[in-house]
Amino acid sequence: MLCHVYPDAEIPVVQLSIDETEAAAYHYEIGRKLAPLRDEGVLIVGSGNLVHNLHAYAWGGRLAEPYDWAVRFERRAKNLMLAGEHQPLIDYESLGPDAALSIPTPDHYLPLLYVLGTRRKGEEVAFPIEGIDGGSISMLAVEIL
Repeated sequence: MLCHVYPDAEIPVVQLSIDETEAAAYHYEIGRKLAPLRDEGVLIVGSGNLVHNLHAYAWGGRLAEPYDWAVRFERRAKNLMLAGEHQPLIDYESLGPDAALSIPTPDHYLPLLYVLGTRRKGEEVAFPIEGIDGGSISMLAVEIL
């Protein structure tokens, strides 16, 4: 993806692996520790999906309306991000059945916590890309401004 954004490959890229044996707070704290790199011009990107349930995905090329639970969870998560309330997103397993359906495994959700961990007080959050694909995959992009 980055070769399209930076075709001259003028920025270094370092990939981090996700340790799924660690709690969500661990991943958020890594983001907090990475935050000072932004002052040095380092772009921090987390790639995943806020809602990622392949068991419920509409396979076979048919268009599917987003599931109500996916829409509700995405809306709730966006509102929490806009309010700067990260703790409920870190404790996502306590957010109820919509979260459980939206995040059946954490591998696609945890990158969001790295990005949120880099957010400083007073910085805004934006959502340049939105939408749910196949009923159960959120394409929401989160940008810290």
